[in-house]
Amino acid sequence: MNGTSVVVRVQEFARARPNLDFWSFVAILIAGLVLLPIAMIARALFSPVPEVWRHLWATRLPEFLSNTVVLLVGVGVGTLVLGTGLAWLVTAYRFPGRRLFDWALILPMAVPSYVLAYVFMATFDYAGPVQKVLRAWFGSSAWFPSIRSGGGTVFVMTLTLYPYVYLLARAAFHEHTASTFEIARTLGATRLRAFFRVVLPMARPSLVAGVSLVLMEVLTDVGTVRFLNFPTLSDGIFRIWHGMMDRDAAVQLAGVLLLFAFGALLLERRLRGRARYVQEGARGRGISRTSLVGWRKWAATFLCGLVLGMAFILPAFQLVLWTLQEMSKGTLEVLGPIYLRYVRNTWVLSGVGAVISVGAAVLLAHGVRLSRSSLTRLAARGATLGYAVPGAVIGLGVLLPLAWLDHTLNALAQRWWGVLPGLIFTGSIAGLVYAYVVRFMAVAYSSVEASLEKISPNVEAAARTLGATPARVLFRISLPLIRTGMLTGATLVFVDIMKELPITLLLRPFGYETLALWVWQDVSESLWEKAALPALTIVVAGLLPVIVMIRSATLGQKGEKAI
Repeated sequence: MNGTSVVVRVQEFARARPNLDFWSFVAILIAGLVLLPIAMIARALFSPVPEVWRHLWATRLPEFLSNTVVLLVGVGVGTLVLGTGLAWLVTAYRFPGRRLFDWALILPMAVPSYVLAYVFMATFDYAGPVQKVLRAWFGSSAWFPSIRSGGGTVFVMTLTLYPYVYLLARAAFHEHTASTFEIARTLGATRLRAFFRVVLPMARPSLVAGVSLVLMEVLTDVGTVRFLNFPTLSDGIFRIWHGMMDRDAAVQLAGVLLLFAFGALLLERRLRGRARYVQEGARGRGISRTSLVGWRKWAATFLCGLVLGMAFILPAFQLVLWTLQEMSKGTLEVLGPIYLRYVRNTWVLSGVGAVISVGAAVLLAHGVRLSRSSLTRLAARGATLGYAVPGAVIGLGVLLPLAWLDHTLNALAQRWWGVLPGLIFTGSIAGLVYAYVVRFMAVAYSSVEASLEKISPNVEAAARTLGATPARVLFRISLPLIRTGMLTGATLVFVDIMKELPITLLLRPFGYETLALWVWQDVSESLWEKAALPALTIVVAGLLPVIVMIRSATLGQKGEKAI
């Protein structure tokens, strides 16, 4: 048998292999476990409790709704303008410091919104150093905008979330061919007009995707809105759950928040689905940069420096300063064992959640690749839906079935053996890890799927023709080739879990503390300095995926220059 016939047989095998029921079952099972918490909350929307809704509407619901809408619109517009403007500035112009700002403007992504909120609150609030200086200079009547307000919340969240839009807009601008832009310029359009009429429409899908990610982060936020006293639907769930101990009202409110999340998701699909912008011809050199002169070049440097300074340098410097002050007092010597315990707890949760998320993502992606059925692909889409759902919704959705399961097991154990095993799922980290996997499965799956797609189907098909089982193909061929994608996905999930606050607040076992909870508790008591060490640890950990993004962006630019 010659080589050509072997290749033909392998290709025929790859096309003709039947759907594998086992892998379809695995994909459906994983998707079912991910969708179960979401379905539990969605079910509440179809069984409303009139008394609960009357009570909610007569108390805080209008405020929660209006604040949520204000925050979505304000942060959405703010990140779109800031992220797109900065991306165009570093892509199309030369000015002092451009090369530094090109990658450094990604760094604010490492700072969680609630960390920046607490630093700004300590710095710019009435009792902070900035307002004290202003009152010393201009008298006690000197006015300064309040950071604990809707405007302050929009400002803080815009500074921390604009990198989502910046990254995607920057990539879209770099991929834009120079021909269409130069044609518009030869027809008399100014550089700015060509940007709005030619470049911006071509980048529309990327901009919509970036703003959609921002809106999802806004919906899931609890710490920022709580610290800055601007309660939203997500924060309202915690206020009702912890303050009123009213499970039904919290679940009904979670259903409303779920509607907001699905609405944002459908809007994103609609806006991107109707956009069809295609660049003709091969991808050549990007848009040529022009040098800014006079005051414009220094204005560009100042703008980039101001954003980077406010969003990353100021909070990082302040956290380091507070940590050093605590060290000089000897407080950290007392807190050392506590800090190590919190770090250990955080790493255990993050590590277990990352490993399970990546493992489930590998099984799911491998199942889709083998079965190639529409049902399996649909299950894979469902399994990634959790990232679009706010953490408070997932937390409550996980709590409901696990609480029922705990009570059922206790009832059965007492009836059969006369013992009460206690809260097995809701009283341990099992429920917490489950919620993390539901929330961040999409992050792991995207990394694993991207690596798996790079493997030629003919390689796997050849192994199957030689008698290898699907499991053997997975362990002997696929896993060694996708280990980089698995490691990237695990790193992203690990850091996301470290920063996660809503799920941890709802589901953590009694007495089980993490770094994010340490920040939450100390900031709630205005203990700025004591919260600095855990906050700084979270920021340093958040730099890991940011460094990966910066490296990818830098390598991409080098590749463009080589072309």
